[in-house]
Amino acid sequence: MGGIVLGVGASHSTLMNTHWDQVEHRDRAERFRAALGTARDVLAAARPDVAVIIGSNHFRGFWLDLIPAFTLGVDEVIASGESGTPSGPQRTRPDLAQSIAESLVAAGTEVAISARLQIDHGQSHAIQYLLRDLDVPVIPLVVNVFATPLPLMRRCAELGRNLAAAVAALPEGLRVAVIASGGLSHRLPWPSRWQDPHGPDEEFLVEAWREGRGDWERYDARRRQIITAARPVIFPEFDAEFLAALERGELERYAGLSTERIEEAAGNGGQELRSWLAMAAALGFAPGRTLAYEPMPEWLTGMGVAVIEPAS
Repeated sequence: MGGIVLGVGASHSTLMNTHWDQVEHRDRAERFRAALGTARDVLAAARPDVAVIIGSNHFRGFWLDLIPAFTLGVDEVIASGESGTPSGPQRTRPDLAQSIAESLVAAGTEVAISARLQIDHGQSHAIQYLLRDLDVPVIPLVVNVFATPLPLMRRCAELGRNLAAAVAALPEGLRVAVIASGGLSHRLPWPSRWQDPHGPDEEFLVEAWREGRGDWERYDARRRQIITAARPVIFPEFDAEFLAALERGELERYAGLSTERIEEAAGNGGQELRSWLAMAAALGFAPGRTLAYEPMPEWLTGMGVAVIEPAS
């Protein structure tokens, strides 16, 4: 049987790539980047044969014409390459990805599949920083965290548990890492409900989400302007409680949170916590270890890195 050898959770932000020279809290930024390096070394020591990356997509591979709750990349994976992130085809394992998809559906998690999945920094930030130089093939698992209605948190926990069972059904000795990309708390300058935009910026973003298929680059410059002009909203107390629960092996208690409660407590960007919950569930909610937490207003986000080793 296959086995999960490590879980990693890490925040992402393209502003880390494009606005490093404008960082005021340089000590915080350096600590976060160093923690990504530590997590990368822990991953290397775990010697995974493949990495499942659970994360979001910021309307570069999915648009409002069709957004499943969960989508697994089962063949080609193409990275968008926005803002200094990896670009082009990524190394994959279609045989393993298809097997995982079939196992998930058989267990009751009706995951969609994509034979040509376009990912953005919601997945490729992890490839850039956590899998750097490791030459590990990836299986992206995209969770809808932006276009309401969003999958229930408890369904994301079920996704993680069923992912663990799917990995166990893989060939003997196969080593799998599960990476959660996204979060922690932050508020993005776009409508929490795409059906109800307010003002010209939000209306522009909804237009991009509707019309971006095959043409997302046309909207990207103004999108970046809207993001970089946003006022940072971070909830460090929520993040501290969340990471403390991860360390105690108690993240399952977040499975009862509603979409509305998450936005209230952690901002609309906090909906990305679904990826962390799924990863922790795949590790059996074993106690973890926080490598860093830094509130980074320059990157609009509470930036955290943590690892979970499987229970012996």
